[in-house]
Amino acid sequence: MPRSPLNRDSPAAARPLIVRLRNYVGDVVLSVPALQRLDDAGYSLHLVGKPWAGDLLRSYGWSFSIIPKRISDRVALLRELRRNLQALDPTWSHRINALTFVTSFSSALDLRLAGFRAAGYATEARAWLLRSHRPLQNELHALDLYWHLAELIDTRSSVAPYSASFVPHSSHEEECRSRKIGSAIVNPYVVLVPYPGGEIDGVSKKWSEFRAVVEPLRARGLRLVMAPSDSEIEFTRTHYPEAISLPGLSLGAYAALMRDAALTISNDTGPGHLAASVGGHLLSVLGPTKPSQWGARGARVTIMQGAGTWPRTDQVIQQMLELLDSRLPPAH
Repeated sequence: MPRSPLNRDSPAAARPLIVRLRNYVGDVVLSVPALQRLDDAGYSLHLVGKPWAGDLLRSYGWSFSIIPKRISDRVALLRELRRNLQALDPTWSHRINALTFVTSFSSALDLRLAGFRAAGYATEARAWLLRSHRPLQNELHALDLYWHLAELIDTRSSVAPYSASFVPHSSHEEECRSRKIGSAIVNPYVVLVPYPGGEIDGVSKKWSEFRAVVEPLRARGLRLVMAPSDSEIEFTRTHYPEAISLPGLSLGAYAALMRDAALTISNDTGPGHLAASVGGHLLSVLGPTKPSQWGARGARVTIMQGAGTWPRTDQVIQQMLELLDSRLPPAH
């Protein structure tokens, strides 16, 4: 569970730590266990990341700054944070005081130019920029990668949890309730997440047969709900006119929406990881993604994948209906 924001007069508050978050929703969700580990170890976290990340993590009480796009602005922001934070901790210059989950050369350079003693993975020939580093073990799941990276700061022995456990803020819960009332969404409903999720080795992570689930779900009398980003609104309107669309929904409210759904069906995308992290029922349809590295993890997650490719459409539909039958009254 999230802890209350640290009392700035407490001993723990004298151990500030800058953490550079990754740029994608799924990565931020999967890094939450590592962040909680550092919080529990007595560090006062000051996160730096994309604008949406601060709102997503609002319930945890961690300080947050938006990372600028230009390198000069990024370094200026980090230097200001360094000046403000080092006065709180007499051991500041003698310990690691920054951690970057981002694996790019530029993220390590930013921290070095700003005067931080940073830790991170030794990727892109950047080890010389970091005061503490470890090799990237690509065979590990992303959640475990972030957990092990936190060991550079918190050296106590501990075992990574199997899955992230995300808690939406009360404002997200209220936003979700309000949007459901305004769109007449009542249980049971199914959330569809067919949006593109990038590529792996040039192969799209978007399941091309996603629309095949629509008619079987409608035949069950289930409401279909989607929460498109600004760039996905037209795609949703054109390809899924049957669905109730909730554009502009915050990520925290999106998490609450999927938690309470009869089922969420998703490509390999950030919202899939978000659904898994709040204990939602998730059917994750994968193609080129390696589940051992990037599969959604959760007690109510079902992953479907062919032999290194997409599963057959009829198999996905059968699994989808079986999952719904286990939760809902039989269709009439």
